[in-house]
Amino acid sequence: MSNLVQQFQQYSDWRHGVVTALQQYRHCIGATDLADAASDQRLERVLARLADDKLSIAFVAEFSRGKSELINAIFFADYGQRILPSAAGRTTMCPTELLYDETFPPCIRLLPIETRAAAQTTSDLKAHSQAWTVMSLDISSGDGMLEAFKQVSLTKRVSIEEAKRYGLYDESDPDALMAVDNMGQVEISQWRHAIVNFPHPLLKEGLIILDTPGLNAIGTEPELTLNLIPNAHAVLFVLAADTGVTKSDIEVWRNHIGSGAGSGRMVVLNKIDSMWDELRSEAEIEQQIERQVATVAQMLGLEQRQVFPVSAQKGLVGKINRDARLLHRSRLPKLETALSDELIPAKKDIIRTQLAADIGELTASKQALMASRTRNVVEQLFELKSLRGKNNNVVEHMMKRIEIEKKEFDGSLIKLQGTRSVFARLSTEVFTSLGMDILKEDIRKTRDAMNKSTFSTGLRDAVRQFFAQSRHNLELSDRKTDEIGEMMSVMYRKFSTEHGLAVSTPMPFSLDKYHKELAMIESVYQKQFTTAALMTTTRVMLMEKFFDSIASRVKHSFLQANRDVEAWLKVIMAPLEAQIRAHKEQLKHRMQSLQRIHQATDSLEDRIQSFEQMQGELERQKKNLVAFETSLKAAIAGESPAFAADKAA
Repeated sequence: MSNLVQQFQQYSDWRHGVVTALQQYRHCIGATDLADAASDQRLERVLARLADDKLSIAFVAEFSRGKSELINAIFFADYGQRILPSAAGRTTMCPTELLYDETFPPCIRLLPIETRAAAQTTSDLKAHSQAWTVMSLDISSGDGMLEAFKQVSLTKRVSIEEAKRYGLYDESDPDALMAVDNMGQVEISQWRHAIVNFPHPLLKEGLIILDTPGLNAIGTEPELTLNLIPNAHAVLFVLAADTGVTKSDIEVWRNHIGSGAGSGRMVVLNKIDSMWDELRSEAEIEQQIERQVATVAQMLGLEQRQVFPVSAQKGLVGKINRDARLLHRSRLPKLETALSDELIPAKKDIIRTQLAADIGELTASKQALMASRTRNVVEQLFELKSLRGKNNNVVEHMMKRIEIEKKEFDGSLIKLQGTRSVFARLSTEVFTSLGMDILKEDIRKTRDAMNKSTFSTGLRDAVRQFFAQSRHNLELSDRKTDEIGEMMSVMYRKFSTEHGLAVSTPMPFSLDKYHKELAMIESVYQKQFTTAALMTTTRVMLMEKFFDSIASRVKHSFLQANRDVEAWLKVIMAPLEAQIRAHKEQLKHRMQSLQRIHQATDSLEDRIQSFEQMQGELERQKKNLVAFETSLKAAIAGESPAFAADKAA
């Protein structure tokens, strides 16, 4: 088992452990009557995030660099043969995602190239099953799977006009004419996109592998440029040791990959076996490989340790034939180790940080509610014990005091209703600027402006205005959420000061994540369409297609922002409301206890004994809650259950 596979399985085990601990904690707060709609919603979101947690690795290269062979060698060697087609020439003609979705049977879903003529993006079409051609996948037959996978290699010949309509023929490219046959046709991919639903153990655990076609597709398929590659947790940029870095390699690295260089961005110098020369010594071969690594690192502006020389083909053969010496010489294990050591811990840290923040706020609110219950019982117990040996006049006096306390509290609740009306107005204003209707109208206006424009500057100005308006809408919503947060902080402090409610500050919120996402999308667009770029008919068509992808991406971002705001608005008042309910119950119980004692329907000592039992039960519940919290936090931290139990004890 490779280090990468082992690390990924450990990561999956960690996720399963956190899910189990979350479910146990959820049962605990339900059993102690601490659950409410807000906490249920937050736990559902955390569980959904863990269930949907994906880890994507994109393989990017010019054709014939060995991407598919590298994927075979790293992930599919256990099948004893190649799963992805790998041969001389182009074998992957369209972007291909390998994943597992249990709602679909094993199959290959293929999106016809003709869909490029419409305005819908690949992401949009993923929700429309009728747009896809589906082929079943016989996972029991390696040969059958290989044959099915060959679909991604299929091409067709179309007229130049049709290729232009799809944005796949650029008349300004001096090499374009060379691709035209004597019938005036050009070869294009038969498919626009392929999704392989395959129950491989790693894919079932959330791994997504993206195999891209040649580098020219990165410039013509907006889905790759705006979505799949930027969002990949790791990008392996594959070069060939015998060709080194070409001009197109440098352009793609600088424009689409190198800007995000760092964790998860690696360069693979494949086919080092082409340097294995029996007429040279091992030392000479090593020196030649090191020189090529140094050259690649210098040209791409990297440190040499970020360039990994490998032979994917020899690595695959070494794994299949269990030839440890050949596998070692292929250097594939070094790449797998580097990938697992960088990618998986970084991904785990991101998820762990998000979980720790969510769970920290949740457990703090439950502890505050439990502390409030305990304090209320202790206060009532103290109140009752103070009545020992006292006459009815003292009881009447205390009842009057509680009545005054209740009136003051009811007065604060009336003021809270006023705050609720302001809260509702501000909430509406947040969605006015962030709403999908206004975004769709902005998209429509931009498309109209692009259609009416006859100059490249007009096209760029329309898109620039779209980004400016989208930023403005986010800023307006940001101000409203800040206003809501400040208003609720004042209300929290008021109830804490005037009525002793143990409530912390309300959960903070920011749309900063979506500001950054919008800036990233705009940056990708600007790199693709610089002011100096010649706007040919093909480029104009490509720009329009890019805007379709931009609009789809921004819609998805705003939709998620709407969901986040909506979820925040539902939970921001929850801790205060829970404390208010608890305080009202406490005042009610105090009054009832005193009334019973005053009317001699219940003896003082019986009431004291009852509250002492309640205090003991609360202490038991509190200890239980702390144990489950400790276990949950230990699971998130990656500690063993035994260690967590020891700490809880």
